[in-house]
Amino acid sequence: MKIAYFSAAAALLMAGCATTDTQTVSSAPAGLTHTQAQYEQDRAAILAMQGEYAVTFDFRETVPVAEGYELAEPKLTPAREVVIVVEDTGDFIMLQHLLIVGEEDNPFIVKHWRQDWEYQPATVLAFQGHDDWTVEPVSADEAAGAWAQTVYQVDDSPRYAAVAPWSHDADGVSTWEPPVSWRPLPRRDDTTRDDYDVIAAVNRHTITPWGWTHEQDNSKIVVEADGSTHEIVREIGVNTYRNTDLSNDQAALDYWAATQDYWALVRARFDWLEDNTQRFHIEDDAEGTLLYGPVLEAGQRVLFGLATVEEAFAEAETYLDSQITVIE
Repeated sequence: MKIAYFSAAAALLMAGCATTDTQTVSSAPAGLTHTQAQYEQDRAAILAMQGEYAVTFDFRETVPVAEGYELAEPKLTPAREVVIVVEDTGDFIMLQHLLIVGEEDNPFIVKHWRQDWEYQPATVLAFQGHDDWTVEPVSADEAAGAWAQTVYQVDDSPRYAAVAPWSHDADGVSTWEPPVSWRPLPRRDDTTRDDYDVIAAVNRHTITPWGWTHEQDNSKIVVEADGSTHEIVREIGVNTYRNTDLSNDQAALDYWAATQDYWALVRARFDWLEDNTQRFHIEDDAEGTLLYGPVLEAGQRVLFGLATVEEAFAEAETYLDSQITVIE
């Protein structure tokens, strides 16, 4: 298994994954069910999410479904992010979010979430609860004219995925809204509570002239051993990305230039799982000490010149091997 995914990683590196080297292929792919103009509109909407942003993450529980449940306090967090295009081959676009934290003149960069977009996908990832994932087929009818968005966590492990077409109105507003899908607990809850197991979410992206929004209609669900489910509370999330000229965006670009080859190797490990298995298990603790923390730390060693890409990946691989289990 190691040889297979490491070879895939080497191929990625040879092809080049840097933002500055990205090649755009906008011609229509085989089997296009859109018109060329519709396909280009979809691509333009996805690519519009790149840029520099003042961000607000706003999550509020709204409806206490379970008897006696008390709503949690709202969580409102400002942030600064740079979103870059890592790969664009026409019918596949990879966007990487880079979080800028700390002092304005001495920022610290955190590799944040990643979103991959694939046109007319054959399969999609599905979270099953209790850290289990399956690779599910997408029917021809569901895939026709649609895009899969797969979101990955800061360590490049999967977070959630869904399939839907884009819609575009005459005022230049584009929206992508898939059916409900399951996802693991967000870290904001995973570190503070253990009273539910999955979020059932509707995940909506809207592109506007001033930026874009990421809305979430969430239900927090308990999954019993027999597979039965119980909803305890509903939550609304609105993440707002406003176009902003960030004075320290170069720090984010410098971080990615220094670490992108390391992250290509980490991505390849998870890509191998998606391409070669049907069900797998990825485990971490709430604080991220088993996977999230060590994988990020290895990347920092590359950034500061304390390890080569290969040395850092060998460190990360120890944790990936111990926390990933192929079920079938």
